[in-house]
Amino acid sequence: MPIPFFPENKHFPMGNPKVQRRTLAVLLPLILGWSVVCAQTELSDLAKIQASGVLKVGVYKNNAPFSDGPVTDMKGLDIDIAKALAKQLQLKLTLLPFDAGENMGDDLRNMVWRGHYLGYGPADVMMHVPVDKYLAQQNRQVFIFAPYMRQTQVLLHDTAVLPVVSGPEDLKGFKLAAERGTGTASVLMAHNAGMLMSQVALYSTGVEAAKAVIDGKAAGAFVMRSQAESMLSQSQSRPAHWSMSPLPLYGVPENGWPLGMAVKADYKDLAQAMQKAMQELRSSGELLAIFKSNGMTLTSP
Repeated sequence: MPIPFFPENKHFPMGNPKVQRRTLAVLLPLILGWSVVCAQTELSDLAKIQASGVLKVGVYKNNAPFSDGPVTDMKGLDIDIAKALAKQLQLKLTLLPFDAGENMGDDLRNMVWRGHYLGYGPADVMMHVPVDKYLAQQNRQVFIFAPYMRQTQVLLHDTAVLPVVSGPEDLKGFKLAAERGTGTASVLMAHNAGMLMSQVALYSTGVEAAKAVIDGKAAGAFVMRSQAESMLSQSQSRPAHWSMSPLPLYGVPENGWPLGMAVKADYKDLAQAMQKAMQELRSSGELLAIFKSNGMTLTSP
């Protein structure tokens, strides 16, 4: 909004004190309004969010044990961390649950920097993002930061049936379980030209695959450690004869990968504030308590 300008001429005698007072009375509200507009446009990303009083966090649907359940009452590790971060920032939490896209690039576009073409999103921050240099280079519209755990793949196995597992050859002849549509299932079934393919039963989630071992439907399940731990924590009354062992397979990162968060590339103030909030959760022991309450081990990212 430009500041009104009135040149001095015979029709607008600015030299007259009475006219000056009347002119000031007219112009002052306009000038103040213009100043407010300018101040609003100069608010930082964090200041805008603080002004709204709400932190919008994108979380995956059907991603137990991180974010699962009805949209109105989701539970899991990512949900609890999001609640704790919002509290640290003195903001109200609003969750934006979404279905996973074809790849992580789709999810970052839909939930972080642009929003879905159907009008959903974007969120202020997205949880459960691999902190990976290649992923960051391919998605420069976002800033990936604040790793809060390390995701690894393990073989959950019944030690009464499979006492020791040192490699995939030890699995010949045994019923196995994995999560449908995941890289974990793909590398297991593709190993050695499909040596184990006929032995693998696919389940809707990794948690269900882990449960198959506990229920005696499979001797082993190749799943995420977080999925196995979550399932085991719910089955403490059962005999403790299950173990989690590494399973070396081609294409599976030996040390796993860290999980963190993502914001728009220019949301530096928000990222800094959330990084500080995450550090406070870690140093205070609250993050450890959140992991324990979800039956998981707090691992160094």
